Amino acid sequence: MSSSDILVRLRYLDAYPKTLEDFRIKTYGGAAVTVVSCCVIALLVFFEIRDYWTPTVSEELFVDTSRGPKLRINVDFVIPAISCEFLVLDAMDTSGEQHLKIEHNIYKRRLNLDGKPIEDPKKEEIGAGGTDMLKPEKNTTEEKKCGSCYGADTADYPCCDTCEAVKEAYRRKKWAFPDLDTVIQCHSEHYSEKLKNAFSEACQIYGYMEVNRVGGSFHIAPGQSFSINHVHIHDVQPFSSTSFNTSHRIRHLSFGKNIPGKTNPIDGTDVITHEGATMFQYYVKIVPTTYVRKDGAVWQTNQFSVTRHQKVVSISSGESGMPGIFFSYELAPMMVKYTEREKSFGHCATNICAIIGGIFTVAGIIDSLLYHSVKAIQKKIELGKVN
Repeated sequence: MSSSDILVRLRYLDAYPKTLEDFRIKTYGGAAVTVVSCCVIALLVFFEIRDYWTPTVSEELFVDTSRGPKLRINVDFVIPAISCEFLVLDAMDTSGEQHLKIEHNIYKRRLNLDGKPIEDPKKEEIGAGGTDMLKPEKNTTEEKKCGSCYGADTADYPCCDTCEAVKEAYRRKKWAFPDLDTVIQCHSEHYSEKLKNAFSEACQIYGYMEVNRVGGSFHIAPGQSFSINHVHIHDVQPFSSTSFNTSHRIRHLSFGKNIPGKTNPIDGTDVITHEGATMFQYYVKIVPTTYVRKDGAVWQTNQFSVTRHQKVVSISSGESGMPGIFFSYELAPMMVKYTEREKSFGHCATNICAIIGGIFTVAGIIDSLLYHSVKAIQKKIELGKVN
């Protein structure tokens, strides 16, 4: 068999026989169907390719046997009715460790009552309060004058150089704080002006803190925090606790790193109280979460759910407690693992072919129906059978 015979026989395998150009009829209806079908094909192919580049995420649930050294808590709160001078952020955990005045990673920004910044945010120093401030500072260049404690000095703490040091000395003696006008340290620090601005400014507290990876709590509350005989106390003098309006806005609260698909359920929450000093309690259940990206990177984070309870703390209501925003959290023993996986290219190619073939087939059927319908109507018109 010659090569020409082979080529002739090969033509019989053509599954797509072509008609002569002279016998092809092109219509406006066919052109419209072709344009519409091409647009639909382009749109569906675009969605299919985008879906191919989006990895699938599988979810697993298992017992958490890993324990990280620290738990990162990201916070961003606005307290619209209390100035920054009278707010403090404290945290403690079930291991018994207390973190008083966590301010080395926390910033405070003074705001006016409209929520606009008054000055740049300030990062507070660790141990700004407490008994350490009673110890006289060592000055190698010159001898510093020892401030009076107004009768509350002791052998260990003979000097009170600041207004807060005087207050701390009186706390140690369990004495009532004297009149501010009689305390030189308070007068020099313009403490009276700070008192006047206590309820005429707002405060934004934001940043992050790292605590032990066990259950615990943290809170934002008015007054100076300190510990006496392992009891956590807030001193709100010269005000009473019922004077503080603890309405607040939770701009952001999360635990750990933010990952794709992670939601923070109370972001953007506004809580307003119209009943006086209120204690807001949030109970948070944290679920450790691992996210494995398709490139092999592993992210450790946490998801959480939260419930809220509030009560008015005043003498008239008969409820005890401290006005403020209190969060109690505990970690679940289960872990959720999300794993990214690439989609099959063969599956994507099959879907694209199915889209193109299916749309052209359906478009051909529609074009054929339109063509034969128009031909039938034209024939009846020619025969005069159409009114």
